[in-house]
Amino acid sequence: MLVTCTASAGLLLSAPGPASAGSNLLVNPGFESVRANGEPTCWQKSGWGDNDFTYALTGAAEAHSGGRAMSVTLTRRLSGDRKALMLEDTSCAPNVSPSHQYDLSLWYKSTTPDASVTVFRHDVKDGWQYWTDLKTLPVSAGYTRAEVRTPVVPPGTDQITWGVSVYGTGTVTTDDYVMEDATQPAPGNACTAGAACTKGSWAVMPFKNPVRSMHSVVLRNGKVLLVAGSGNDPEMFKAGTFTSAVYDPKTGAMKTIPTPVDMFCAGHVQLSDGRVLIMSGNKAYPAADGSHGYEGFKDSYLFDPSTESYVKTNDMNDGHWYPSATLLGNGDVISFGGLREDSTGSVTAEKFSQAQQKWLPMNEVNQTWSYWGLYPSMILMQDGRLFYSGSHVFGNGTPGTGASVYDYGANKITDVPGLQDKDHRDQSASVLLPPAQDQRVLTMGGGNVNTNPEANRHTDIIDLKKPNPAYTPGPLLPQGEVDQGQGRKPQTGGQGKMYVSAVLLPDGKVLETGGGLHDRADPVYEASMFNPAANTFQPGLATDPIPRTYHSSAFLLPDGRVMAVGDNPGNGTFDDHVSIYTPPYLYKGARPQITSVATDRWSYASTQRITVDRPVVKAELIRPAAVTHSSDPNQRFVDLPMSVGSDGRTIDLNVTSNPNLAPPGWYMLFAVDAAGVPSVASWVHLGGPQATAAEASPMVHGFAGGMPHSAEKKQEPKRTSAKVDTQIAGCDRHYGAENVCVPTVFPAKVAPTTKARCEWLGKHGYKNLRVNGKDDPLRLDPDGNGKACG
Repeated sequence: MLVTCTASAGLLLSAPGPASAGSNLLVNPGFESVRANGEPTCWQKSGWGDNDFTYALTGAAEAHSGGRAMSVTLTRRLSGDRKALMLEDTSCAPNVSPSHQYDLSLWYKSTTPDASVTVFRHDVKDGWQYWTDLKTLPVSAGYTRAEVRTPVVPPGTDQITWGVSVYGTGTVTTDDYVMEDATQPAPGNACTAGAACTKGSWAVMPFKNPVRSMHSVVLRNGKVLLVAGSGNDPEMFKAGTFTSAVYDPKTGAMKTIPTPVDMFCAGHVQLSDGRVLIMSGNKAYPAADGSHGYEGFKDSYLFDPSTESYVKTNDMNDGHWYPSATLLGNGDVISFGGLREDSTGSVTAEKFSQAQQKWLPMNEVNQTWSYWGLYPSMILMQDGRLFYSGSHVFGNGTPGTGASVYDYGANKITDVPGLQDKDHRDQSASVLLPPAQDQRVLTMGGGNVNTNPEANRHTDIIDLKKPNPAYTPGPLLPQGEVDQGQGRKPQTGGQGKMYVSAVLLPDGKVLETGGGLHDRADPVYEASMFNPAANTFQPGLATDPIPRTYHSSAFLLPDGRVMAVGDNPGNGTFDDHVSIYTPPYLYKGARPQITSVATDRWSYASTQRITVDRPVVKAELIRPAAVTHSSDPNQRFVDLPMSVGSDGRTIDLNVTSNPNLAPPGWYMLFAVDAAGVPSVASWVHLGGPQATAAEASPMVHGFAGGMPHSAEKKQEPKRTSAKVDTQIAGCDRHYGAENVCVPTVFPAKVAPTTKARCEWLGKHGYKNLRVNGKDDPLRLDPDGNGKACG
């Protein structure tokens, strides 16, 4: 039976039955048994933070059934929550099986919208830990049944406990808890696609990319914006010819878009209304005499998917070539780093106001005067702070540990330890692992354009839910084949890759693909799948036949496939082939379908109804990509805990109350079956002015609160800029044109002789190199005829 509720609550199921009937796995689910101290058997009072509270074990008059119920009341709250929670005890906590899912239900009444079903899990190695919040409980004067299905239980988990967290003033009374195994068997369809069943497959499209796309953005209508600007082509720059294109994966059509300025190496992020904010770009290429390097301008534009055109905003306060761009929970955008108009490093933090639709003046933006580098990966945490992962472009990491947490409100930077080889993470990739609720970040690979070593295989994982989070080493990147100018050969020793692309997939795994062994050279043909639940890579996936190194990107399409574009090696060429990867899950038989979405305008802390054509085990929101240079700090996968109707096809999805977990905007909604096969995405809009504001407050946890004061960085004195080498890109401008990158430092295996260096350049496709001026620091023109290696 369907019941209509308020707009903020969406549509709710009326007492749905479990997916399959089973026994209640809970001890004392109705609080009927009481210990000598007066507390219910197998239940405890818990919580944290600064608040005033009372617990009460009520009589039969207040119970849903039987003689007792449990009430939790908050009369004052500054922070934290209070919980009625099952005991973390082997005789009380229900046993669970990894890979299973469980239906949780309870009866409740509540005077506060600020209450949620919270789950903890017991890891056989690390003990008890917070797992996730599953469902926000709307206010209810009388008893109402709430039901929600857990995500798949992670490996290494043997027990869970759960209950209701109250994090706003009011009273919540609960009774009659039930937990049943709701595991759906995987469909029996057998894959008949051979190796593609486990490795997936790549296809090179029969058309060419019309633009040298440096930037890729999946738009809210499913099309893809590909931005080149001058495309690292100095002749285009001098001619003032700047290009973009819009690609439609459904039809294969490519439409070129007039582009007002050189958006080559700009920053970009999708605003809450689906428009794309593009900041800065290329004011000038480096001078051959070294008088200046790349220069960034202050211009900023909005791309509107509806009109497929650019509109100028107000200027930023500073130039930012290679800036970061992170969407915040309130819809604002914060940006750091990059190069100024004079090619020095920008220390100016910038903020774009969602409310005012403009960049704020500098005196309205907190400033640390820190230089974060180029494309610093700044990932929004669940409490509104920013995690700088250590991934960046060009050269060394930031001083200190190379990774940190920035509290914008307190204007405080605290170093985070553990990042391996922090000065060799240039062109690494960092990604917030699925689901965003777990607050874990994976950083992969990297190198250094200044010293030009072989790229490494390092991976590092950090759990930002820890009181004092620190990186720990992850599994080494799998190895593939590398082409160093003499054909493909297996990688050996510690050879890894930089320019890694990392793509979140609907089945909850991460595809890593593409990359190179050295700066702008030596493509690596390797792809693997990282499983966040097991912290392992599945090596040996099918590899993109096209090299994907510098200025390449890969990203998820709404149909569950992955698109890859671009490759711009140091010799100045650009590969205009487009590749499409079909993951193994699309070879496992028929796909589930989302047959209806009650509304595509979602608010936080709401319940949203969808229907599917057959049972699914999970659903999630994936933010569409806006990627360049291995960097997309806004990429995230947000779990949507489910309440499943008795028909198995009518599903209510429980939306997080916390905008920091899912910043406002357009998302791809996927439903996934027990075999890991996803539906085609439906587009939904979360938060923002189009959705009714939720009554509930955001559920924010007190994670990462134990970082030592000794790790806090001393604020930099107010300054205009940071000094940056004009050859920061690792290119010796004494040779060739602006788009040609003769390495300042050759790979270690290349002897420091004219013969060896010229042989390397020849194998890597460098042609007709002239000497710019009289200096020949790399000794490439010993006869002085003005032609390198001539």
